[in-house]
Amino acid sequence: MHTNVNDATTLDRLAIHTITTKPWTLPVALENYAAAGVGGISIWVEAIEGMSNAEVNQAVQAAGLKVPALVRGGFFCDSEASERARRIDHNRKLIETAAEISADMLVLVVGATPGEPLDRQRGWVQDGIEQLMPDAESHNVQIAIEPLHPMYAADKSCINRLADARMMCESIRNRMLGVALDVYHTWWDPDLEREIELLGKLDAIFGFHLCDWRVPTRDFLNDRALMGDGCIDIKGIRKMVEAAGFSGWNEVEIFSDEHWARDQHDFLADIIDRYSIC
Repeated sequence: MHTNVNDATTLDRLAIHTITTKPWTLPVALENYAAAGVGGISIWVEAIEGMSNAEVNQAVQAAGLKVPALVRGGFFCDSEASERARRIDHNRKLIETAAEISADMLVLVVGATPGEPLDRQRGWVQDGIEQLMPDAESHNVQIAIEPLHPMYAADKSCINRLADARMMCESIRNRMLGVALDVYHTWWDPDLEREIELLGKLDAIFGFHLCDWRVPTRDFLNDRALMGDGCIDIKGIRKMVEAAGFSGWNEVEIFSDEHWARDQHDFLADIIDRYSIC
């Protein structure tokens, strides 16, 4: 169950994550994205702190934007069972929030705990996701596992390859569960094309995130580059996901101290310009 997005104009399939223009509040981001003709906004939970879900939904509807995703849920991994249960309950609330702000999906960064075997942690993740699936179904909110680059395996995500996410989807087998593919985290994978094909056969590509990998990278968290300023074959990967049947949003997600320090209007203009080469 994917959201099919109209291709009538160049920007109809473009969505931008609120974290990309982090200095802007949600109302300011909505106003400026809409004015620029951007079709969608993926909302980070940090951007809606202090706002009710009804206020967020009203603001989104007034701006005329769609919400591909609420970002981020997950973080299932902890050595204490009681803490893992608490985190599952927190994700249930995030699914409710996603539904109430008209978001298509909740994106999961699954988490990791240093010192615990990764296989054990993946078991915790699968258990957590399985417990969430009835909530996802009842609220009609998709759940998207986002594999993170292996550099984050110690403390942010024990799912680091598309294959890991795909196998979990195959194991759980629920139409509401799929994958968010971020080029920053997956471009390096020698099995990328094959895994995209397999995910396509499962109808499990729910999200597609854009940015670039700067060379040399100055910071592994907050130095993502604008599309075209790095080494990722973004156009090639986009062709792969579309050949696999993906017809949803192209979501720009850039963490960058450099770009956050800029005039955000200029940054937004550059995002739209660079999107044309993707």
